[in-house]
Amino acid sequence: MASNIGIMDSAYFVGRNEILTWINNRLQLNLSRIEEAASGAVQCQMMDMTYPGVVPMHKVNFDAKTEYDMIQNYKVLQEVFNKLKIEKPLEVNRLVKGRPLDNLEFLQWLKRYCDSINGGIMNENYNPVERRCKGGKDRHPRGAQKISKSLQASNLHNPGTGDTVGLNKTSGPTQGKPYAAAGGANSSGEIQALSKEITDLKLSVDLLEKERDFYFAKLRDIEVLCQTSELEEVPIAVAVKKILYAADAKESPLAEAQEYLYQSLNVGEAEDEGEAKGEAEAEAETETDH
Repeated sequence: MASNIGIMDSAYFVGRNEILTWINNRLQLNLSRIEEAASGAVQCQMMDMTYPGVVPMHKVNFDAKTEYDMIQNYKVLQEVFNKLKIEKPLEVNRLVKGRPLDNLEFLQWLKRYCDSINGGIMNENYNPVERRCKGGKDRHPRGAQKISKSLQASNLHNPGTGDTVGLNKTSGPTQGKPYAAAGGANSSGEIQALSKEITDLKLSVDLLEKERDFYFAKLRDIEVLCQTSELEEVPIAVAVKKILYAADAKESPLAEAQEYLYQSLNVGEAEDEGEAKGEAEAEAETETDH
């Protein structure tokens, strides 16, 4: 199954936003960059969701920061691949570097593979947060960590106060609540408007990425065609490659390609005429001799 997913497969034209959405929705995470999945923990849990119980989650370190810890996660993933007889090479040395393109390509492959197993349908019976708690350390959602840090900072600025909620309860009625409510309503409306704008922008970006990938695939097909041994030296193939490989984006290479093509055609016509003339002269000499 995995060996059938080639480099030109449509899986590798899925945009990073779609990949991040796929990860966040299924694993209840909040990743914003592809590099955040470089530790290998996300990949392990995706396989755990696809094949429940196959991944030893107690060996997966979701807090991996060093390359050594990340490599341990990929060792777990490799063991799972071996167990399932998945012939997919893991380029661990490149993945742990956090390079966006390397990690994106692997996640694109992983998405295609998982979708081919489960039909792209989310496993509703799978609890990703609970499964993460079975890892090597206690795991807490990112949002909970942020709230905890905020509470700590609040306590530092207010020494001797252990419960801010209790203070609010005992401080009596507060002034200006109507204004606060009005301000809250306005803020809520602004947040909704901004959220809608962000959603629209994400959709636009996804469409642009798909359009870019579509035309890139066509250009790649043309390049491969022009590089075949039978056509590589054909004038039209050479002219097309001049356009594809032009380095200067300010000037169009079309004129140069056309000039090369015209010259090649003229030379070819001249050679054909010369050969025809030579054949005619040879025939005339033969008739004279007779």
